Amino acid sequence: MTQQPSSGSGAEATSSTRPGTESQTGAAAETAQPVPGVQPGEVIGVRPGEFAGRTMVLSGGSRGIGLAIALGWARGGGNVVFLSKTDAPDPRLPGTVHTAQAAIRAAGGKAVGVVGDLRRDDDVERLVDTAVREFGGIEVCVNNASVLNLAGTADLSLKRYDLMQDVNARGTFALTKACLPALTESGRGHVITLSPPLNLDPRWLAPHTAYALAKYGMTLLTLGFAQDFRDRGIAADCLWPATTIKTAAVGNLLGGEELMRASRDPAIVADAVLTLLRSGSDAGPGSGRDGSPGADTAGNEATVEASGTGRTLLDEDVLAEAGIDDLTPYGGEGPFQRDFFLD
Repeated sequence: MTQQPSSGSGAEATSSTRPGTESQTGAAAETAQPVPGVQPGEVIGVRPGEFAGRTMVLSGGSRGIGLAIALGWARGGGNVVFLSKTDAPDPRLPGTVHTAQAAIRAAGGKAVGVVGDLRRDDDVERLVDTAVREFGGIEVCVNNASVLNLAGTADLSLKRYDLMQDVNARGTFALTKACLPALTESGRGHVITLSPPLNLDPRWLAPHTAYALAKYGMTLLTLGFAQDFRDRGIAADCLWPATTIKTAAVGNLLGGEELMRASRDPAIVADAVLTLLRSGSDAGPGSGRDGSPGADTAGNEATVEASGTGRTLLDEDVLAEAGIDDLTPYGGEGPFQRDFFLD
């Protein structure tokens, strides 16, 4: 199974949009909606100020896993600039760019929501320009936005095929490329893509070949980034849930209430992302552009080697490595169902 589009930023998951604007700050738009369940960063003990002075750019952030990642980063005082198509409420989906921005700020971070489409180059550039203008740079790029369509080859229209490839694979390339100068300048950049390990078992290819191509494309790009950016001091890793995640995509498209009850909270993926961002070249609260000593760009390649890069990881494994073995706070009624592309 899968969690995508976890943030609702894929074009199939949104309706009302107003590309070309940043989130407005009117009272109605700025009402933070309560986030149910365990809070991102709570289980792993994220400390106030832990991510202060560091900026994350995120594709998708209005709901689901994208919002959970942003909330966990904000819990540590980090800055978040995210792209979302959902400008006005959609009866099929929870949250908008405005409610997400308010929730992130309420969690302790600084946030700017940018209304736009990942398929539009101008919107991607505007997202990155906003982050650099508002916060001085970018340390983290998270490729979260994705489109889910499980139709087989005979039933999938070329329009839907193009949509999946444009958002998933091309969107990953476009956002990472746009962030590259700022990531390089930071001296400790990290790209994290929500995509699966490469599993070429035919049972994961035949039922939904186009979707497999779109998600594996995200993985292949990120593995390539890891090698391509090594001498820039930029790490690049893929992360994927070990089980289904309680998101709108799971509830609306895959298994309804029954599968939602058997799925974990998005906070587990967020906590795995935050754990990766705590380690290696990203380690240490308060280092960087907040006025305290930043990372020396000399020896970046050795630093990236030490911290790890070019990995395809599962959320459970990342947390276990960090000493988090009890996953019951993330909810769900077992037995859990493994996510797509996992044996």
